[in-house]
Amino acid sequence: MLAEAHGERTAWRSMSRIPVIAAVTASILYIAGLLLGDLVRFDVVGVWLGTTVELSAVAVCVCAVLRTRLSQWQVVFGAAAVTVRAAGDVFYLAALDGQQALTDVSAADIAYCAFYPLMLGALAVSLRKLKGMTWPLLLDSLVGAMAAAAVMAMVLAPVLRAEVSGGTALGVVVIVIYPLLDLLLITAAGGLLASRGIDLGSRWLLLVAGLTLFAAADIAFALGMRDYAVGSMIDAGWILGLVGIALWLDGVTRTGTPLRRRDRGLPAATALMLSTGSAVAVLIIGCQVPIAPVAQILAALTLLLAAVPLLFRNRMLVTLATTDELTGLPNRRGLVQDLRGRLGRRRPGALFFLDLDRFKDVNDALGHEVGDALLVQVSERFAGALRQEDLLARLGGDEFAVFLDGLSREDALKVARRLEAKLTEPIRIGTAALTISVSIGIALTPENGTDITLLMRKADIAMFRAKSTRSGHHLYSSMDDDGGARKLRTLEELRTALVEGQFELHYQPKVHLADDAVTSVEALVRWNHPVLGQLPPTSFLPIAEEAGLMPQLSTLVLEAAVDQASRWHADGMAISVAVNLSGSCIQQYLPRQVLTLLEQHDLPPDCLMLEITEDMLMADPAHAAKILARLRTAGIQISIDDFGTGYSSLAYLRDLPADELKLDRSFITVMRTDPRASGLVGSIIVLAHSLDLRVVAEGVDNEETLMELRALGCDVAQGFHFAKPLPAAEVAPWITRHAPMSTALSAAG
Repeated sequence: MLAEAHGERTAWRSMSRIPVIAAVTASILYIAGLLLGDLVRFDVVGVWLGTTVELSAVAVCVCAVLRTRLSQWQVVFGAAAVTVRAAGDVFYLAALDGQQALTDVSAADIAYCAFYPLMLGALAVSLRKLKGMTWPLLLDSLVGAMAAAAVMAMVLAPVLRAEVSGGTALGVVVIVIYPLLDLLLITAAGGLLASRGIDLGSRWLLLVAGLTLFAAADIAFALGMRDYAVGSMIDAGWILGLVGIALWLDGVTRTGTPLRRRDRGLPAATALMLSTGSAVAVLIIGCQVPIAPVAQILAALTLLLAAVPLLFRNRMLVTLATTDELTGLPNRRGLVQDLRGRLGRRRPGALFFLDLDRFKDVNDALGHEVGDALLVQVSERFAGALRQEDLLARLGGDEFAVFLDGLSREDALKVARRLEAKLTEPIRIGTAALTISVSIGIALTPENGTDITLLMRKADIAMFRAKSTRSGHHLYSSMDDDGGARKLRTLEELRTALVEGQFELHYQPKVHLADDAVTSVEALVRWNHPVLGQLPPTSFLPIAEEAGLMPQLSTLVLEAAVDQASRWHADGMAISVAVNLSGSCIQQYLPRQVLTLLEQHDLPPDCLMLEITEDMLMADPAHAAKILARLRTAGIQISIDDFGTGYSSLAYLRDLPADELKLDRSFITVMRTDPRASGLVGSIIVLAHSLDLRVVAEGVDNEETLMELRALGCDVAQGFHFAKPLPAAEVAPWITRHAPMSTALSAAG
């Protein structure tokens, strides 16, 4: 059924492109007819071709509405606007009765007038995403509308004077109001494009072009009303304007729900600058030549209205400084300001720190735009679980905070469970359905303190404890403080170390037992701590894993190892490097990342081996097997590390794409004293060889164990008996001393 549904969706997408192709084709034919025929008048065939263009634009809109299943009101309003405008044109043509143009207001003008509020509705729907920035945009739009009115009053005043005597008052009003409404639409669209929180879609230029064509046609009609005839060039502005709007709506539905954008579109001050510049121009012209007094009045009001934001600029700056741009929630500064007043009441309360689990994987796999959209939806779900008086803030990244005023410990725990439950349902971003969880740390006031800094620190410690235990939420207690504070310090130092590059790789040789040749080494990370000195991986890798820093650290290790391998390769050392990867790094983007890195360093794929621990593979064998198969197909070697410590190893071993099996050191170190361990190692070696896998024994610390491994048929060994992990500069000399040149080194070229 899934395949059938997918096929139906694909067929629908293909069919929904037919009206778009038809609209574009008809528009091209219409433009060609205008350019190749009479540039002033168009024949009957051209008139009905123009009608065909409009009807094809309506078809595009209908398909867009059906595609969204009435879920995007922006598309619904826009489609309705295009449809009523096209219906008005059809009625107008039917009412001509042999005339070149209607001489008075008709029922078609009702449809024409309805176009504008519907288009304004399509744009107004987007205002909901601005989260508190609606009034500045409305003020800018009003300034733009008044400036447009001033310009139009100046330009159309002669037309008004000429038409008052010859036409009806209603006819004159309709003629003048269309250009004003067009410019109001353009101003509103410009305000949205200039805002930093809204994206009108990838085809927003078509929207602007369509509205501009409408305005140009209406102004041309007002200035040359007496000479207008159906089929003239003026009609092209209206017809092609409809096509532009329809294609914009089609683009909105194909890119999904409009996402928040990053510095795309118009500069923020463009709309206001154009409006005030137009008003100043009207006043300057009015000083030189006589113009309509109403134009001067409107221009003066425009400048006065544009000055209003200056009176509230300080307040707006404060609001922006305390508001998170992405979600519209208070940011860390806003949280602290609000908490200061709430904690002063000395009432019971609870401060939550919330951190999304594995959010970095979303950013890495699907991109930051999807990550931003996910954060917006998560904030909305959190808000839906809270009372109106509760405080919800975004601290930055994937971290949020909640303060509950006047609630007991039991109530706080209920809210924590409610917040967790809000994320149980997948979150849909475009075509992706994302499931994400949250870790929540809770600190109570006044029992955990009333000082803001202290309370935030304790909530952070509790959150870290919840993340490390994967318990979902954790209530702070004094037992958490010492270990939690130490972990927090280590975590902050780890983040600093990643930024400053405090990590170094050492390399432990892997020796082939058949001939003592060394053709590979394992890269092992060391942290050169500025205070504690060089730290082994066991002292910081668990914390990095808990905090979600392993992908970043693994990327750093992988890049350093490939760079070093390329240096050895350039020096003529035929040696491969094995790199340990965390299970959190086994993502869809991994093969592309690794292959790009190898290509940048001009390194053959077989010079790299990736070691994945068995327990990480067993967490999701099918997912891991698919990604590892892509890597292995590309020529990269795969090793299953710590084999024998996990569950269901034998059941999945056959299906996992691997070249090498590394026996865990817990089996190797007891072989001399435990015959059962020796027998188990022998059995695993036989099993691995039957599956065409090399066997590596790690933790070989003495000659007796080495001799027994040789007797059992083990392929490769590493351990302190051969060498401790060595700095990169000491690897080549060690290999030269240990093994014959013919087996360890090859001449360059």
